[in-house]
Amino acid sequence: MHAGFPCFTQDLQKTMRRGAAAREVPEALEAVGGTLIASGMAVLLKLGFAYVMRDSLLDKDRSEKAMSFFRNNFIFTDPNAPGGERYYQGKFLIRTRKAKDNMNVYMTFCAKPEELFTDTPFGRSLNPLAVVSTKILDEERAQRLEETAGQVDLVIRFKDNRAILRLIGQDDIDIVGLLLENVVQLTGNVGHLFKLGAIAAETEAALGLKS
Repeated sequence: MHAGFPCFTQDLQKTMRRGAAAREVPEALEAVGGTLIASGMAVLLKLGFAYVMRDSLLDKDRSEKAMSFFRNNFIFTDPNAPGGERYYQGKFLIRTRKAKDNMNVYMTFCAKPEELFTDTPFGRSLNPLAVVSTKILDEERAQRLEETAGQVDLVIRFKDNRAILRLIGQDDIDIVGLLLENVVQLTGNVGHLFKLGAIAAETEAALGLKS
């Protein structure tokens, strides 16, 4: 499960851990529902997965590096697709099992292929902000989305908001243990979780955080 989420800087991880450990945090989050958690998760997921590609528009070298990372992680060879290639377009819905938590984040990859690239003075380059899209949804919209065929590949459903807070900053999270303890439930194509983890691992390696 740990590999399924983006790796952030050590300082940010420590900050999140300290904040989550504060005695007042759970009570505050209970009061505002999951909106605060969902907002933070949406931003961190989008920026975390796009971090390696963030400088693609600055110069030719960084553009080529970003394009290489994108090609390795988001492009598949497919003889049946136009041009013989297709993009990874996984769609994830992250929720809790408590409707009153109101914690719903919808994350998609390469949702709008026409916006993935842009022309620059040094050639065609990747638009890093178009690779990952995140939206915060209310319970009604999230439930409707989950029930609509083809709109969600994998639902990652936590027990509640407190379960999410307890996982912040932890290392070596065991997805099997979380499933057995009923902390996390997965619905849909679990293969997308492995793809999500693979992208996160490649991000970590590209940032020099993994040996």
